[in-house]
Amino acid sequence: MQHLARIAYATLLWLATPVYLLKLWRRGRAEPLYRHAIGERLGFYGHDAASSGWVWVHAVSLGETRAAAALIAALRAQQPALRLLLTHGTATGRTAGAALLRTGDRQVWLPFDTPGAVSRFFKHFQPAIGVLMETEIWPNLLHAAQRRGVPMVLANARLSERSARKAERLQALFRPAARSVALVLAQTPEDAERLRAVGAPRVEVSGNVKFDMTPDPAQLALGRAWRQTIGRPVVLAASTREREEATLLLAWNLMRQQQPTTLTHPRPLLLIVPRHPQRFDDVAALIAAGGLTAVRRSTWADAPPPEAAQADVWLGDSIGEMASYYSCAQVALLGGSFEPLGGQNLIEAAACGCPVLMGPHTYNFADAAELAQREGAAMRVGDIDAAVCVATEMLTTSKREEGDASTPPGTSSASADRALEFASRHRGAAQHMAKQIDALISVSATLC
Repeated sequence: MQHLARIAYATLLWLATPVYLLKLWRRGRAEPLYRHAIGERLGFYGHDAASSGWVWVHAVSLGETRAAAALIAALRAQQPALRLLLTHGTATGRTAGAALLRTGDRQVWLPFDTPGAVSRFFKHFQPAIGVLMETEIWPNLLHAAQRRGVPMVLANARLSERSARKAERLQALFRPAARSVALVLAQTPEDAERLRAVGAPRVEVSGNVKFDMTPDPAQLALGRAWRQTIGRPVVLAASTREREEATLLLAWNLMRQQQPTTLTHPRPLLLIVPRHPQRFDDVAALIAAGGLTAVRRSTWADAPPPEAAQADVWLGDSIGEMASYYSCAQVALLGGSFEPLGGQNLIEAAACGCPVLMGPHTYNFADAAELAQREGAAMRVGDIDAAVCVATEMLTTSKREEGDASTPPGTSSASADRALEFASRHRGAAQHMAKQIDALISVSATLC
């Protein structure tokens, strides 16, 4: 039954390959990197000589790549001569991952999960070990790794109840894939229990490596300089998703009509950072349709232009600057949590000293959301209307504590302090995971 399920899955993916490639090409209109090295998606990696011994880390997108940075740094501390093979599935992930490379490292696309593509991948690179970040379980990839004797680790692993139910429905395909993973390093005891239930044989709780992410000091300073330049309080809508921006803009407009603006109480600035770059233009059109003036981050270098100080909205249409956006704001609304999409990672916001307001849908990061709420780094609200009201009140409180929203860096509100304390309290997962992975590499080398 399991063998037939994998054959059916492989056949379906093989038939879907032309559609998949067409989708990549179309997405490349907005993000040209998707059109780069498309052959790698099929397992063709050029004419350079095949080599072996790579420590392969797969980080599908931007969030996983940021988390992988802390783990890779810890692995390099264990193995200074480590040769890193870094793979991705999205353009944002690949862009961020380029900064993690050293001389001798490689960065490529992960192949589409067809038997031929993954076979070519393993034949070309012959990795010593594979580390998949979070929830990347690909049946053919893991089957090929098992056949070739490549130990696979699922690091910073999480599995929501919703995903666990899906895995149970597809157990003929999912269970053998999970069973082939040599080691699962789960974020929480609940994740560990669900991963064991779907077939993973060796599961350990290691914590969340995203707590070990260190914001770039230069980005933090840049964001604070932006806020000081405009002299206004800032509310950040972070990693927003489709349908959330339209509702947010309506609520923001209503708030502006109800809140008086004076010299001592300047109107707040709304900073929107969409989750997906291909939606930047769509969100810009929504802002204009709402009758609000906007300035796009992509139109200036370091210092905002004069018109930015008077704009109603800033559109954060850049990649890799979330730390600047968080440090610019006094409070962030958590994107993906106001629609049933599971929310986004809020740990980065806390590490930047930015408290979070989250909606009802945080099942993708349930443990971190619960911890943040319990420790005062985040607050849950019922919907976007409530989030705007609470954010406005928090700005007022922040002004009373700080004296003014544009005070110099170094001062912080009590809520910002709680966010920073929350982020620092749970660090250490990266070092623990690196030790476990290094031990597995040593065992693998001995067996070879």
